[in-house]
Amino acid sequence: MNRDQWHSKLGFILAAAGSAIGLGAVWKLPYVTGTSGGGAFFIVFLLFTILLGTSLLLAEFVIGRRTQKPPIEAYKELAPRSSWHLVGILGIFSSCLLLSFYAVVGGWILTYFIRSLTGGLTNPPDGDYSTLFQSIISNHWEVGAAHLVFILLTILIVQKGIQKGIERASTIMMPALFLIFAVLVVRSVTLEGAMEGIRFFLQPDLSSLDGGTILFALGQAFFSLSLGVSIMVTYSSYLSKKESLVRSAFSIVGLSIFIAFLAGLAIFPGVFAFGLEPSQGPGLIFAVLPAVFSEIAFGSVFFSLFLLLLLFATLTSAFSLLEIVVSSASYQRPERRRKAAWLGGIAIFLLGIPSNLSYGVLSDWLIFGDTFFNQVDFLVSNILLPLGAFLIAVFVSWGLKPSTLQDELLRGSSLSTGFFRVWLFFLRYITPAAILAAFLDVLGVW
Repeated sequence: MNRDQWHSKLGFILAAAGSAIGLGAVWKLPYVTGTSGGGAFFIVFLLFTILLGTSLLLAEFVIGRRTQKPPIEAYKELAPRSSWHLVGILGIFSSCLLLSFYAVVGGWILTYFIRSLTGGLTNPPDGDYSTLFQSIISNHWEVGAAHLVFILLTILIVQKGIQKGIERASTIMMPALFLIFAVLVVRSVTLEGAMEGIRFFLQPDLSSLDGGTILFALGQAFFSLSLGVSIMVTYSSYLSKKESLVRSAFSIVGLSIFIAFLAGLAIFPGVFAFGLEPSQGPGLIFAVLPAVFSEIAFGSVFFSLFLLLLLFATLTSAFSLLEIVVSSASYQRPERRRKAAWLGGIAIFLLGIPSNLSYGVLSDWLIFGDTFFNQVDFLVSNILLPLGAFLIAVFVSWGLKPSTLQDELLRGSSLSTGFFRVWLFFLRYITPAAILAAFLDVLGVW
């Protein structure tokens, strides 16, 4: 059976980096950095991303490229007559849940982008952008329509396949994302008083670190690389056997870190330059940044550029989340890709409606004291992703033969067996232990 493949190694790297970057780097990382002590948190995050994130990313690459199959079929081939294929099912389920509320945030971004072009974000009542944000997300017709448009954009790209859809879109969006970021960073760091924000972001204050912050940085490292839901198993299954998995992994991790670095430089100098608090939480982008840009010359233009950047980053991640569903549904029948994309996308849209209404008509519908949106976010980010990451690390490092792993990992690479041994050690012992520690902390075991 002929399967679609990436047209080039660059296309694969840009698409995978786009999946990894997304809201994790541009939306979530800045606000968790702001609420977790700034530079010290960011340094710990970098270390975890390089050491542990890379090891797990390579593990997913090995599964996908070795089998050239989507997750469920891949686990069945590598571990026949076992229950390991449930890890693939877990990944698909987690991706559906993640995209269901991820697309809601994508709709918010789309709404803000349109409003920024039409003047709908200027001069809020009493200058309070937090109140404006709450009024926008509680308008179920506006954010509902934006939610639907975001899902439709995702479906339209994914239905076209790997080369003509995801790869082509990513090779346009990712360079544009870097270009827009460069413009924003230059403007941000040249603001009067910007140096205080740069110091907050890059100068570590080790006194702000504690066990919870360190474990939170670990979770953010995995979230920022789209690990634990077998997305990278799916993407690497389309990769040629001639390519080096190690070089690809380090390229993707490097791009992800670079974007995280640019995101911090684009946001924190402006926040501090205008005397605002960096610890605003999830509303940092929607409630704080509009106030920052409103005080800058041509601020509306820069804010529109920022929202366009955020929209690109969100879409590239959404492509990968829908692709794991479509790839699995159409594996035996590639001609069914279009149908699978539409059915899967619409089903995920319907699944996301309660999240979309969580700040409007369903705001009083609380589950264990919190909104449906926040509970789904918690379930995916703090339970399903760490669980999937733990199982993948155990499966690859203990369930597969070392000779098989070494052959696949070093294929197309000039690296020695010494690198393989170090990687296997991290994957067998360090990565699972770190994930388990973070997982137990989230569950309140210690």
